[in-house]
Amino acid sequence: MTVKRQAQAATVLVDRAKAGDRSAFEELVRRYRSRILALALHLSGNESEAEDITQEVFLKAYQKIADFEGRSHFFTWVYRMTVNRSLNARRDRKRRREETLDDPRIDRAVLIDAEGDPAKATALRATYARLLQALDALSPKMRTSVVLVVLQGLSHEEAAVVQQCSAGTIAWHIHQARGRLRATMEKASPPPFRGKSRALSDELTNLLNDWLLPCPQIG
Repeated sequence: MTVKRQAQAATVLVDRAKAGDRSAFEELVRRYRSRILALALHLSGNESEAEDITQEVFLKAYQKIADFEGRSHFFTWVYRMTVNRSLNARRDRKRRREETLDDPRIDRAVLIDAEGDPAKATALRATYARLLQALDALSPKMRTSVVLVVLQGLSHEEAAVVQQCSAGTIAWHIHQARGRLRATMEKASPPPFRGKSRALSDELTNLLNDWLLPCPQIG
């Protein structure tokens, strides 16, 4: 289904939900929950908070669906709520000094890409840790732009609607972030593994290639 048809289908579901069709809203949740959860996890950096944020966002959307005027797509509406809630949660956690050493984003990525290989998992964990450390060092607005465009696949225009800025600002955020992430990755590129190499996931490979970041040699 094309992006345009997805948006049209969502509009139909929103209209039904506004008319009181609860099953239509449940279908919206089914369609967007995984992406909202991933967005909350990337921005908050905490798995339990991401789950809570996801539930809160959809609950608020359900309560406010009658007031949704459709000036933007449903997904940009819930994305904006998720971004605001996630950044606030992370800021509050830092104030309370409750940062943890374990990063669920690393665990999830390694689980997919390591394929049960301990050596590969170790190398990937180091790569992901550097990449996420560099990502988290960006300003909240710049980090949000990266997550929306690079990890969530939104266009600059769609990300601009979510962040309530211009597409040009999003492009500048991405340009600046690319340079900073590349500099961080180049400082500590891991040595290649010996033996037969195996490919990373398409998602990670494309991410590193698109951003001109060093791609580790995994054996």
